[in-house]
Amino acid sequence: MKLHKIPGYIQAIYLVEYPDKLMLLDGCSRADVSTVKKYIETQLGRPFADLKVTMVTHMHPDHAGAAHKLREITGCKVITANVPGHWYKGIDGKLMHLTDIMLASWVAGRMKKPRKLIWYSPKLKADHKLNDGEVIPGFEDWQVLFTQGHTDRDLTLYHEATSYAYVADLMVSVKGKFIPPYPVFYPNRYKQSIEKFRALAVERTLLAHGGEVQLTDADFDYLLANAPNKPMTHWRSVKNKLVRSLGFNTEN
Repeated sequence: MKLHKIPGYIQAIYLVEYPDKLMLLDGCSRADVSTVKKYIETQLGRPFADLKVTMVTHMHPDHAGAAHKLREITGCKVITANVPGHWYKGIDGKLMHLTDIMLASWVAGRMKKPRKLIWYSPKLKADHKLNDGEVIPGFEDWQVLFTQGHTDRDLTLYHEATSYAYVADLMVSVKGKFIPPYPVFYPNRYKQSIEKFRALAVERTLLAHGGEVQLTDADFDYLLANAPNKPMTHWRSVKNKLVRSLGFNTEN
């Protein structure tokens, strides 16, 4: 097994290579399709169709945005967590989807990236949905672990043989410190996920925003100390501000 890190539009892309197959550890952003294709064909010298699985750790634009398009082009299987329903459901979900896309575009601007198409469907049509602890079909040396909190369906992908774990947005690295992601919809689940990951004692942790890192007990303590006790979401803030601007009482 070889692990390749590819600079993505606003996040790191991790591609797992085997002699007869490839797997993406996350669904990237819609703008990353050509980047992944070029890397596989040019850097690895392999056909794009060697991509057999695209994992989706959660539904944000830089983790699910390219999944459907990659399957359309390569025939790969899209695999995610076995959680009922869609993340972006209902009217609130549609507005949150638009908000997340706008935030991703804002991040790209801050990173001085050119404006690109990052629109994607808010409803993921997965080929397989896995439960906590199950292995990935076709890549049975990789296991999925539920590490919810950022959303209700976050996955960590664990490769025991090499002690690699891709945690997606379980944490981010900022100025040498590991901090909780933004947003955190489920603070209690988030703290439980941090403790669960700490107990795994992984040697090499892969972040979507921060690269490969090694976490110490002090890092985990800092994460837990800075984890929110109440939901910390941009959408909650925007909605409350809107309600207040219309003259409603948000205390009740």
